[in-house]
Amino acid sequence: MTPAAFATFAGLVVFAAISPGPAVLMAARTGLTEGFRTGAMLALGIASGAVIWATAAIFGLSFVFAAAPALLWALKIGGACYLGWMAFNLWRDAKLPFVTDDARPLPRSAFAAYRLGLWTNLSNPKAAVMFSSIFLGTLDGHTPFWVLGLLLCVIFAAETTWNTLVARIFSLDRTRARYISLKTVIDRSFGAMLGLLGLKIVAT
Repeated sequence: MTPAAFATFAGLVVFAAISPGPAVLMAARTGLTEGFRTGAMLALGIASGAVIWATAAIFGLSFVFAAAPALLWALKIGGACYLGWMAFNLWRDAKLPFVTDDARPLPRSAFAAYRLGLWTNLSNPKAAVMFSSIFLGTLDGHTPFWVLGLLLCVIFAAETTWNTLVARIFSLDRTRARYISLKTVIDRSFGAMLGLLGLKIVAT
C-alpha cells in the first residue's frame, strides 16, 4: 500500500467518523447527561462497532448483501427499530427535569456505556457497505494482513478520538448549563434526529 493510498484511506475514515449520525448524536448526549468518562467508554463501543463492520467489509459482506438483499433489508429494519426505540424514549422523557449533580444517580456502568456505543454503531448495516467502498477504492488484492490490521487500528483510533472529543465538549459545565435550560427542546431534537436517521437507514 503506497503512502498516498494510506493517506487517502485515513482521510476517508476520518470523514466517515465525523459525519453526523447516530453514533455522534449518542456521544453528544451521553457527554451531556452522564459526563466525560461515560462518554469515553461509549466512544470505545462505537469504535468497536466500526471495526466489526470494517472487518465484515474486508471479508466481503457487501457482496453478501448484494446477493441476498433480504438480509440487508432485515438488518436495516432491525437497526431502524433500535434507533426508533431510543428516539421514542428521548422524546417521551424530554419533559422530565434534569437531576442535579448532587442528587442524580450514578451514570451507567462502563460496560453498559460500551455496550450502548457498540449497539448504536451496529444498528446501521450500511457502514459495512461504506467501508467496502473505502477498501475497494484504496486497496488492491495483494494487501498483506498486517496492513489490513493497521487499517483497522486507524478506524478504531479515528472513531474513538472523534466521539471522545464530542463527549468531552458536551460534558463541559457551560454546555451542560445550556442543556439544563433547554432540556425539553434539546432532548426532543436529539430524539427527532435519531428517528429520522432510522427512517433514512430503511429508505436508502
